[in-house]
Amino acid sequence: MASTTGTGAISATSLSCRFKLSSASLAGISSPNSVSFSIKGKSFPSIQLQSRLSRFQVKCAAKPETVDKVCAIVRKQLALPAESTVNGESKFATLGADSLDTVEIVMGLEEAFGISVEEESAQKITTVQEAADMIEDLISGKA
Repeated sequence: MASTTGTGAISATSLSCRFKLSSASLAGISSPNSVSFSIKGKSFPSIQLQSRLSRFQVKCAAKPETVDKVCAIVRKQLALPAESTVNGESKFATLGADSLDTVEIVMGLEEAFGISVEEESAQKITTVQEAADMIEDLISGKA
């Protein structure tokens, strides 16, 4: 699999940033899959692009410590053994969570992180990574 890179700049009245776009080529089709950029000297290296219906969505991955804390809460709420694998890609349903378990997980996350999750947002969470990303979005919104 070949990888290509390109650079560009985005400017707006309140935002100016430079970015580097990486793309992977598979069978001659090139699709961007990650982007890194910096704003006023601060780097944001963990941005991923996801293609959905010919559109790209920029998504910032949560900090590893947030993901680890969410994993611990999920493991505790589902009474999973310590040796069970729970990571960012883990789906609640695959771990054995039903809808009531998912509600209890969200309540545990609210308590642990001091946040409040709207019901609509809570219903969209299916993986540990989605939960961690949502938590960081809510925490950054508080600041």
